[in-house]
Amino acid sequence: MFVAAALFAALAGLLHVYIWYLESFAWTTAARKVFGTTEQEAHATKEMAFNQGYYNLFLAVMAFGGVLAGLLGNRTVGTTLILAGTGSMFAAAAVLFLTSPDKRGAAIRQGAFPLVAVVLTLLALL
Repeated sequence: MFVAAALFAALAGLLHVYIWYLESFAWTTAARKVFGTTEQEAHATKEMAFNQGYYNLFLAVMAFGGVLAGLLGNRTVGTTLILAGTGSMFAAAAVLFLTSPDKRGAAIRQGAFPLVAVVLTLLALL
């Protein structure tokens, strides 16, 4: 079960690396289409998005670290890091879902892999 959890944690991490790229490097270009912002909005929020992108990267690093630790035999560290990283990813997606009805589709896409990773990780503990 842990291997399946690790797979979904890695997928969640990859998605968050992509979000990091969009928010930190493509905010005023390709990300405008993804996030539906105008050129003026993108330029006005560029610094905020850059910082937010790094939050997403650090969550991905935490999930990847958990996958690596778990697959190398340290399941306690792996489980802890996977639950911390993907649990935070899912919590952020839930906040987006609850507070921004127009972004619920994005919240579901952002939170699906982390939710599956959390559930599978918890099942692996049984």
